[in-house]
Amino acid sequence: MPTLQRPGVDVHYDVIGAGPTVLITHGYSATSHMWRDVAHALAADHRVITWDIRGHGRSGSPADPALYSRDLAVADMAALLDAVGADDAVLIGHSLGGYLSLAFHVEHAERVRALVLVGTGPGYRNAEARAGWNRHAEGRAKFFERNGLDGLDGPEAHGGEHRSASGLALAARGILAQHDGAVMDELPRIQVPVLVMVGDADTPFLGASEYMVKRMANATLAVIPGAGHMTNLDQPEAFQTALSGFLASRLGKPPSAE
Repeated sequence: MPTLQRPGVDVHYDVIGAGPTVLITHGYSATSHMWRDVAHALAADHRVITWDIRGHGRSGSPADPALYSRDLAVADMAALLDAVGADDAVLIGHSLGGYLSLAFHVEHAERVRALVLVGTGPGYRNAEARAGWNRHAEGRAKFFERNGLDGLDGPEAHGGEHRSASGLALAARGILAQHDGAVMDELPRIQVPVLVMVGDADTPFLGASEYMVKRMANATLAVIPGAGHMTNLDQPEAFQTALSGFLASRLGKPPSAE
């Protein structure tokens, strides 16, 4: 269980497999546990990195609010690629993890081979809509401050690995909350292959998924029947089929690792 020492916080990550690098990022209040089965499937011919966002799971939960931000999370992602010696990677992200993967493209486009965005939105250009989202983020923070880790549901997404309700609250205010439209503005500049995946019952993200596909030049939409927001957990076989097909058709089959 490697740990990456970052300024003020230790970031937990795992690496399995060999081949082209895939960096997978979980959503808010989940952990890398949610990607366990996907990571093992991909590890047959990829080097797969899963990790816990600061404030989540086995990563550190510093008390300083200044140590939680989108930019710091993106810097953690770049540091993870550096730690394994990867120049670039396919980025897979769910919800907040997909948003962070898009934000990574803003700062490090040359390090992105492809994007897989699952139940993801691109943020808001409209200040009023962004303020509504930030009220939601503040509500999540207050929920964990009030209920602690007893308020967690969906153990299949976090595996009981969270250690700090305070870390989740600080991550909601610092990472989940949004402050600009930089990610939305980036969409037309994304030229790498993109797979946008969303469950057909994930109503809040269906419109956002369709919008992103229209704004990115090389994007494909996969709507997964019978899935909600946790697409890969709700319909694992359909998810893996769509993911593997995208990687093979758009990037080619990786060479066999010796």
